[in-house]
Amino acid sequence: MLHVALFEPEIPPNTGNVARLCAATGARLHLIGRLGFRLDDRSLKRAGLDYWGAVDVVRHVTFEDFEAALGGGRVWCVETPAATSYTRAAFAAGDCLLFGSESKGLPAGVREKYAERLIGIPMPTGAVRSLNLATSAGIVLYEALRQLHDW
Repeated sequence: MLHVALFEPEIPPNTGNVARLCAATGARLHLIGRLGFRLDDRSLKRAGLDYWGAVDVVRHVTFEDFEAALGGGRVWCVETPAATSYTRAAFAAGDCLLFGSESKGLPAGVREKYAERLIGIPMPTGAVRSLNLATSAGIVLYEALRQLHDW
């Protein structure tokens, strides 16, 4: 199983779309820290539609709680900018793809702690600062699945 973790997500439809992605792929969704919405938010539920029952969601109050619950699984920080492309990562079962909040990304301390597994998505035009959170999660999660299942 793969894990997708969102650190302090702010926009309900992004989290709802990531939840739908997790329901489709069997990945466990971890929500970490202060959320920018309530879990019963209507727009969050609408984005996830009727898939919420199929999502394995775990809520963590602190980052330390998240790390303890992960049980030693590897954490890949997906961040912009990053020197290493997500396509260069060698994913394994039990890995976790960690994404930061839409406006702030991941805290510097987290990026430093997991610096050897800091990956990004190339944006060749340089016309945008970053991609949408749900889009990024989909891109990297499906690459990890492709590697694990030899698709």
